Amino acid sequence: MRIARFVVDSDPLYGVVEDEKVHVLAGDPFFQGIKTTGVSHELDDVRLVAPIIPRSKVVGFGRTYREHAEELGNEVPTEPLMFLKPNTSVVGHGDPITLPAFSDEVSFEGELAVVIGRICKDVPAEKVPEVIFGYTVANDLTARDAQRTDPQWGRAKGFDGSCPLGPWIETSPDNPDDLGIISRVNGEVRQDGSTSDLIWSVNDLVAKASEAFTLLPGDVIMTGTPAGVGLVSEGDVVEIEIEQIGTLRSVFRR
Repeated sequence: MRIARFVVDSDPLYGVVEDEKVHVLAGDPFFQGIKTTGVSHELDDVRLVAPIIPRSKVVGFGRTYREHAEELGNEVPTEPLMFLKPNTSVVGHGDPITLPAFSDEVSFEGELAVVIGRICKDVPAEKVPEVIFGYTVANDLTARDAQRTDPQWGRAKGFDGSCPLGPWIETSPDNPDDLGIISRVNGEVRQDGSTSDLIWSVNDLVAKASEAFTLLPGDVIMTGTPAGVGLVSEGDVVEIEIEQIGTLRSVFRR
C-alpha cells in the first residue's frame, strides 16, 4: 500500500495511492489507522508533499556501503556511523531546493529510508518489522566542503532542504534488503546499486538507531547510499528511483 501526503486546495491530506488516483484518508494514518473517506482525486490533479514530517528526528547512517566509503577515501567503519538531520531539512517530491550559500560542493545521495510506525526503544533486529510503518525514497544531500571542515556533520547534513523524501510511503515491499537503487542527474545514471549490498541489514540499522534514541511514530531512518554520488549545480534535476517504491524528483536552484 502506498500512503501519500498531498495538497489539493490548502491543508495537506493523507491518502492511499492506487490506479493513478489518491483516495483521501480520514486522518493521520500514524495515529488513526487507514480509514478512507470515499473521496478521491486523480493523482495528476494533486501536489505531493513530503510523505512525513518527522515528529522528532531523521537518523542517518553513513558509509554503510563498502564501495561508497572507498570512493570518498574513507575506512569502512566497524560499527554503523550515525548522525541526525533536523525535521526542517525535510522537503517533498518536486520541491525546489535552494543550495546553501555556505557551500559550493553539495552532493546527492540516493537512499532507502525507513519510516517508524510506533514508539520503540532497544528493538532487537528480528522484531524491527513490528515497529516499521513503511519505506520511502530519500536524498541525503551533503555539503562536502562543510563536511571536511566541520568536526560534526550538523551543518553539512542538516541544512534546510537537505532531506528530500517521497514520493510516498510504501508499507510492504517484498524484501527491503533486496531493492534496486538508481540515481539520475539530468537523465544520466550516476548510481546503480541495491540494498543487498548493505554491510548491515535494514533491520540491523533500525535496531542500532533504537539503541541510541527512543524512536517515535514518523521518525525516519536513512540507511546510507551506494557508490556513485556526485555534485549538483543550479538547474540540475535529480531523480532517485527505488524498486517497488517509486521515484523522488528534486530540482536545484541558487
